[in-house]
Amino acid sequence: MKRVFPALAVTAALFPATAPAQEALSVVTTTGMIADAVRQVGGDMVEVQALMGPGVDPHAYRQTRSDIVATARADLVLWHGLYLEAQMEEFLLELAETNRVMPVAEALPHDALLGSEDYAGQFDPHVWMDPALWAGVVAEVEAALSDAMPDAEDIFTANAAAFVTEIEALASYSETTLDTVPDTARVLITAHDAFSYFGAAYGFEVVGIQGISTESEAGLQRISELVDLIVTREIGAVFVESSVSDRNIRALIEGAAARGHEVVIGGELYSDAMGPAGTYEGTWIGMIDHNVTTIARALGGDAPEGGMQGRLMVN
Repeated sequence: MKRVFPALAVTAALFPATAPAQEALSVVTTTGMIADAVRQVGGDMVEVQALMGPGVDPHAYRQTRSDIVATARADLVLWHGLYLEAQMEEFLLELAETNRVMPVAEALPHDALLGSEDYAGQFDPHVWMDPALWAGVVAEVEAALSDAMPDAEDIFTANAAAFVTEIEALASYSETTLDTVPDTARVLITAHDAFSYFGAAYGFEVVGIQGISTESEAGLQRISELVDLIVTREIGAVFVESSVSDRNIRALIEGAAARGHEVVIGGELYSDAMGPAGTYEGTWIGMIDHNVTTIARALGGDAPEGGMQGRLMVN
């Protein structure tokens, strides 16, 4: 059944009046996913810098001196929120007292968000794993850019609409592709619990060795419990993540092997960061296409090797 993209409210922060029109708006973002959304919506009207590149874990990231300078000089700073940038939150909130700063995921409807097992009263921040929710973040990016550069609002609106059309196509591909994974194989075991929105959207049981934050620890008892799960349910593939150590995943594989069950690494997934800069996987569309295609192929589904657009890197 085709998923319906909810009508998500677009709320812009009450920023001070902007300066006269400029050639390009200088935007600094925390994550690469937000930077990609800014590029898609802003086009030639923006210059974007992401503080966190490929393979960087946003849960543990702390601002550097160069980050402080870059954010202070930017026309607009966009961060995710929902306690994703836990180590930077105090800095970003203080920066917002004097600069144009906005957390683009905070305005998503709370009834569409999942709770956090790591932090009481917080939500799971990994909303980019569900295209319908990410479309809501794109709406917030559009609102922030339009507020910062009102003369380009029509351009931002048109670009955002075109990007949402691409997001809907990705959601359709994801649903069709993941539907081919057999019911008995729809268990996704990863290094940390970043895929709950993915699981909710596409009907997968998601098991992370660590919690929502990579700062949480996985003890021997947790590893033992997951080895039991893998052996009992005859799970054939587990997944590493580009921004998280593979140490715990390899412990699962070794534990299962000791009990006579072979489980392999089904592939590397992009969880908290996108792929290499300048590649298809280095865009949000490519990141999700890669994840969907990799998961489907590893768990017995039917997916083209090159993904939705035939652009994925093939090993």
